[in-house]
Amino acid sequence: MIKTSVVVKADPGFDGWPIALLVQEASQYASKVYIQVAEKNINAKSIMGMMSLNLIGGEEITVVTDGEDEQKAAEGIKTFFANV
Repeated sequence: MIKTSVVVKADPGFDGWPIALLVQEASQYASKVYIQVAEKNINAKSIMGMMSLNLIGGEEITVVTDGEDEQKAAEGIKTFFANV
């Protein structure tokens, strides 16, 4: 299991289109991919779950990956957030 801290760079917020792209990115990996914000732990492969987070620019989140390609998944999600 890998936990990676990431700062959301989307400005002003993280709306429907970037969330759909994030779900597509997360779905490429065999590993489980979760986004942790405060007390919430959301499956990054679930569009409904991700939309419930209401992520905003500058917010720090934790990306948790667990599985056979967890390192590749962690790097991919981190890169995604850096380029949104």
